[in-house]
Amino acid sequence: MKVALTTLLASAGLACGSHPAPLDLTALSSSTDHSCGITRRGAIVCWGDNEDGGLGNGSRRPSAIARPIASGRSFRVVAVGGSTSCGIAVDSSAYCWGEGAMGQLGYGVIADTATPVRLSGGLKIAAISVSSMHGCAVAGAGDGICWGDNMTGQLGNGTSAMTGVPVRIAGDSSLSSVSVGFGYSCAVTRQGAAYCWGSNYAGKLGTGQSGDSPVPLPVAGGLTFREISTGAGHACGVTADDLVYCWGSGAYGALGTGTTADNPTPRAIGGGLKFKSVSAGFGQTCAVADDGIAYCWGKNDTGQLGDGTTTQRAFLAPVNGGIHFASVSAGSGFTCGLTTTGAAYCWGYNQGGQLGDGTMQQHDVPVRVLGF
Repeated sequence: MKVALTTLLASAGLACGSHPAPLDLTALSSSTDHSCGITRRGAIVCWGDNEDGGLGNGSRRPSAIARPIASGRSFRVVAVGGSTSCGIAVDSSAYCWGEGAMGQLGYGVIADTATPVRLSGGLKIAAISVSSMHGCAVAGAGDGICWGDNMTGQLGNGTSAMTGVPVRIAGDSSLSSVSVGFGYSCAVTRQGAAYCWGSNYAGKLGTGQSGDSPVPLPVAGGLTFREISTGAGHACGVTADDLVYCWGSGAYGALGTGTTADNPTPRAIGGGLKFKSVSAGFGQTCAVADDGIAYCWGKNDTGQLGDGTTTQRAFLAPVNGGIHFASVSAGSGFTCGLTTTGAAYCWGYNQGGQLGDGTMQQHDVPVRVLGF
């Protein structure tokens, strides 16, 4: 038994004799293969797979508990996508690390890095989002900027040219938030108008039209949004009246409308609930209701809905445990959530330590994230 425990600790990236403890965070973001969060002291910690350096600690070893990135800075925002991670420091400077083969680190070098590098341009960044191939941010007073792969026009500057440094997107310069998915991007203005650009596979731009777009186009319906979350094939947003609308690929029931049909325009999810936040992932979607209960729907082959089963759902299913969440973040095959008291929980696929519970064992209900 001692041999088995030692082997487990080693595979999880833990030294023998170490004592991981429950972790408290102020922010949390999950992606394809790892997650990162911000501690109450402003340090970014990451856990999960680390083949491309996405954990930011200078190594390429996976870690099944949260470990700090190689930076002495204090951060207020963290975002992960694919095997890439980014953060905004308290002085509004932005840094990225991990996979950079498509220029998605934004510092002018087309290469991976296992430690944080500063985003080119010396800009003050208000919001940031990154995917497996590109990133976008809100700079200065509301300018949208993007960098990385641009094959489907996801940088929004009217071209299809890849760039390793930020370029300004066309159109509105009063953005409040931005979210990037697989080959496309979306943003919300200060007035609550939503725009998307890039790949329009399965209607994930939400315009009701066909074809990709290299410039931002308004999301159909005239809705006023507080936030938008982009997944691999679909997007969802929370409106000013706290309703969740989704559009794009309906595969696995990810749109929460009771079917697996695609929808090229926003459609309200079922359930009649009011919501605080939403996160679109890789075939699954999760949202936090006003009472703090998290609901998930869509793909569930590895337990990423957290309802204690591996049954696909086209309607909302409450996450087990009666936990009150402040936010959730849907990754690929797993999901993580942050409670109203700062505790982090994850559920689903765990072969690379994505759940952060010190093991590499899959769970279909929430388990607590551990750190030092």
